[in-house]
Amino acid sequence: MPTLAAILQLLIAVAFVSIPVVRHRYGTTAAAAAEAELARQRVPGTVLADNGISFDASGHETAAPAGVAAVMVTLAALNLAGNPWGETLGWVFMPLVLLGNGLIVWSNLTAADSVRAAFRRKGDPVLLRVDVPALLKAAESGFPAWVRIQQYVRNTVVFAGAALVLAVTALA
Repeated sequence: MPTLAAILQLLIAVAFVSIPVVRHRYGTTAAAAAEAELARQRVPGTVLADNGISFDASGHETAAPAGVAAVMVTLAALNLAGNPWGETLGWVFMPLVLLGNGLIVWSNLTAADSVRAAFRRKGDPVLLRVDVPALLKAAESGFPAWVRIQQYVRNTVVFAGAALVLAVTALA
């Protein structure tokens, strides 16, 4: 059973690493598409950088998924080595992975509302006239169509994998 848990944890690690890899490869194209949309709306393209909105793999966009992947690889190594800490730490970290991925999905689903709210807090009249859904749709167009499928696969691997690790551990 620890071997199955380890395999699932390694798959989860790969799923999390895929986030910054895709953003690193296509983030610049997504940002250019977003800036073009802002220009179409007669809004300076600098509002993205001025408000900390990026589509690349900078900052937490790499650190958070890489951190999760590192934890998953460590747990997998402990499980493969037959170390009882693999099971113990799995009970701590696998629910956190489920919760964290749930927050990622929620953040993606509510991105337009979150960006609008952030723009409202700034009180800048230029930001208030940004058509945020159009901006985000333009940015999304900078990523290849297969990225949406990759997101579904990633979420399935993470949610199902973490749940299975907990189930396998409980049955052991």
